[in-house]
Amino acid sequence: MNKPTINPGPVRGPADHEVRDQIVSAATEHFRLYGYEKTTVSDLAKAIGFSKAYIYKFFESKQAIGELICANCLRQIETDIRAAVDSADHAPEKLRRMFKAIVESSMQLFSEDRRLYDIAASAATGQWQAVRDYELRIQQLLQEVLRLGREADDFERKTPLDETANAIYLVMRPYLNPLLLQYSLGATDDAPAQLSSLVLRSLSR
Repeated sequence: MNKPTINPGPVRGPADHEVRDQIVSAATEHFRLYGYEKTTVSDLAKAIGFSKAYIYKFFESKQAIGELICANCLRQIETDIRAAVDSADHAPEKLRRMFKAIVESSMQLFSEDRRLYDIAASAATGQWQAVRDYELRIQQLLQEVLRLGREADDFERKTPLDETANAIYLVMRPYLNPLLLQYSLGATDDAPAQLSSLVLRSLSR
């Protein structure tokens, strides 16, 4: 599987500057303690010992900082999903493990780091670039799995690939999208097996 290209969002200055890491670290801690909405750039500047103007040399806004943190959270989920897909040899099992990893990894973020999850939910509400890029990469991974299944004669080929991928993605989306996940919590135990079985039946030749 191809490795994703991550767009961390609008940042300024040298990409590897240690000050940026300090800002992100302080922001992550503040967001965990007080939430994204209640944290201001002034709070971050005070915590690090910099002026607001200096922080703005590296990030154009608080959202830009939040977007980078959000991208890091979503990158971890995506890494888990790709690892699950790569651990199977055949497309049907890849698809089953993809469903399972989506639910488990998303739920882990929701339950273990709720304030950071709230950043991802805000990002989904505002359609931040980090969320759009993440969803696009998951769709591309899904298409790769479907293509492998068709090449191995495991899946039907009559339906256009993009139409099939879009339909399956709509089934996955309540467990992928941070904003929608909170409304799907009651079905997380059985959902991966049930949904993947339903989808695989629809893909049978």
